[in-house]
Amino acid sequence: MIGWQARKIVRLNYLLELLKDRRIIANLGRSCVAPAWRAHFNSMSVGRRTAGIHYNYCMNDLDPGSLTSAINLRYQQLGRLVQQLPPKGSRPLTVSGRVSGWVTAKATRVVDGLPGVHVEAEAVHVTAAASQRITLKAVLERIAQTLRDANCLRGWRNELIDVVGEGRTLSVIERAAMRPLGLLTRAVHLNAWTPTGNLWIARRALNKSTDPGMWDTLVGGLVGAAESLDASLLRESNEEAGLAPAALEGRDPLRMILRMHRRLPEGYQVEDLLASECVLAESVRPANQDGEVSEIRNVPVAEVWSMIQAGEFTLEAELVILDGLRRRGL
Repeated sequence: MIGWQARKIVRLNYLLELLKDRRIIANLGRSCVAPAWRAHFNSMSVGRRTAGIHYNYCMNDLDPGSLTSAINLRYQQLGRLVQQLPPKGSRPLTVSGRVSGWVTAKATRVVDGLPGVHVEAEAVHVTAAASQRITLKAVLERIAQTLRDANCLRGWRNELIDVVGEGRTLSVIERAAMRPLGLLTRAVHLNAWTPTGNLWIARRALNKSTDPGMWDTLVGGLVGAAESLDASLLRESNEEAGLAPAALEGRDPLRMILRMHRRLPEGYQVEDLLASECVLAESVRPANQDGEVSEIRNVPVAEVWSMIQAGEFTLEAELVILDGLRRRGL
């Protein structure tokens, strides 16, 4: 019976990917509607003659070998879902002569003609406007403001992110402008476990501009301008979970999981996904400090698996958690 269930799971996941590819479910895991669609597919009845078997099966129904296979299968499928070509009509972006991103068609139209912006048929080039004595940083700031005025951005964060081209940091720009320009971001996450093997998870506040109300890793966020990966993780750990550096002394080094390439309504997400694992002491009780989290819980792996299948986690968090489960031999 388990083998039959697994085949049905594969077919349903294939159908979900096919539907997404055909734009029936657009931008899986990003829009407010997509998680509900994913949960609907996850709970579809797939019984042979009766509605007795569901995709959202209990972890306890699987032997350890089948669970490991199911985790690996889902991880591989998600990995494929986050390797997408740039949005239609996008053009490569160079900054100071270095390939740095992909500009959407709308963003290209909006910034065309700005100082320091040169639009060609095959690419968009951004440089300092030396003849007008405008620095590269000022050029990028004006680009971000112009995109904001044209409603190309998802909010405004008042946070600066490094602009990276061919491995070199070139300047900084407002965080909200990263996706329309397809610029590389780096996200650090923390899988925090209890001594008994439960996983600490956090629910995103309902006022978040991205994935409101969805479950996330206990700690996760983008690396800021001129910030090291480790410094970013420590900052996010304090802001999102109230964790002091001493609580994380035994954590694993940050590891690269993958680089995402994902189409979004506002542009193109090119993001390095990095994660660290730690076991928090029994006495440690995470508590949010910045108002971006509505709830923090620790849950057993069985419940984590059920939540994953129900589509309750952000796509990034699901990838990080699945990677953590695989590393723990589950």
